[in-house]
Amino acid sequence: MAGLRTSSLPITQTPPSRLKAPLPFRRFTIYDLRFTVRSAWYLQSMPRCVVLLSGGLDSATTLAIAKSLGFEPCALSLLYGQRHQIEIEAAKRVAESMGVKDHRFVTVNLDTFGGSALTDNIEVPKDRLESGRPTPSSGIRVPSSEIPITYVPARNTVFLSIALGFAEVLGCLDIFIGVNAVDYSGYPDCRPEFIQAFEHLANLATKAGVEGAKFRIHAPLIDLSKKDVIRKGLDLGVDYSLTHSCYDPSTDGVPCGRCDSCLIRQKAFEELGLPDPRHPLGGLDVAGHQAEASGW
Repeated sequence: MAGLRTSSLPITQTPPSRLKAPLPFRRFTIYDLRFTVRSAWYLQSMPRCVVLLSGGLDSATTLAIAKSLGFEPCALSLLYGQRHQIEIEAAKRVAESMGVKDHRFVTVNLDTFGGSALTDNIEVPKDRLESGRPTPSSGIRVPSSEIPITYVPARNTVFLSIALGFAEVLGCLDIFIGVNAVDYSGYPDCRPEFIQAFEHLANLATKAGVEGAKFRIHAPLIDLSKKDVIRKGLDLGVDYSLTHSCYDPSTDGVPCGRCDSCLIRQKAFEELGLPDPRHPLGGLDVAGHQAEASGW
């Protein structure tokens, strides 16, 4: 019929315009390119830092703070001959939960010379906080001047020295440590003057320092009460059920309930009106009696 256009294709054949041939991959558009470039720039713009991560409450909070400040953290955990490996497993859990991509473990055998209840065959003191003077922030009682035997000689000096070497190799200038000088056991290497002195040393004793770089030692918890440390961590999404604090746990991880660390931690959760997430049945009371719960 004149003027009538008909298809020359067989009736069972689909016109080429309707064919949907499978593609080996999705087409790459200009929008994908923009997103890729933007993502690469963002990752490159995130400065790296070293975070000392013990697996405890303070170091977990410090890691979260470093991330919140825009750093890409490289976690560093030290196996220093401590009484148990429970805290190392806690450090692994915490790092994984916060998406840490680079987590290193270094062995430093401080138990070779001992001198501490944490690295030697010495009993961990119990119930020390039931007498003494209250700390200004929380009323937690600490001895007037005694430095307890749980102090590990020069531990934070050693830890920061290793972190400094790691940072210099990575080419980053920021080191985070979770020391606290408010609700603590009186360790001399947790004080602000120690942190300031080590930062000064870091810039004198390194190649990067003498060439003009400036290392910074961050101690964001140094003047916070334990209650405020926990509050800050909760605001940043820290899962404290993954952490470990007890100096003298049982072999299966049950906290002693009576060492300084147990009592300070539990008192802080009580001040916040919250149960310790590692103790769903209520945790430890301030007198240090152990609840029927496992883990810390």
